[in-house]
This record gives sequence, C-alpha cells and structure tokens, in this order.
Amino acid sequence: MAANEEVVTKDIEKARSTYERFMASLKWAIPIICVLVFIIILLIAP
Repeated sequence: MAANEEVVTKDIEKARSTYERFMASLKWAIPIICVLVFIIILLIAP
C-alpha cells in the first residue's frame, strides 16, 4: 500500500503543478486577449 500511496501523491503533486502553471498563464492571457479584442473592435468600427 505504501508504494501505491507514493504514486498517488506524486500524481497529485504533478497535477497541482500543471494546474498552477495553467492558472498563471491565464492570468496573463486573458487581459492580453481583451486588449487585442478591444484594439480590433476599434479598427473595425470606423
């Protein structure tokens, strides 16, 4: 059982690391996408 719990713990740590990187990239991606959409709308509007 101990070996199985170690595998689960490593999987959880890997998943948490992936999730944290994903959320950190979203923190930057969403504002950048919003600014780009705003600029495109300004270019199309006139």
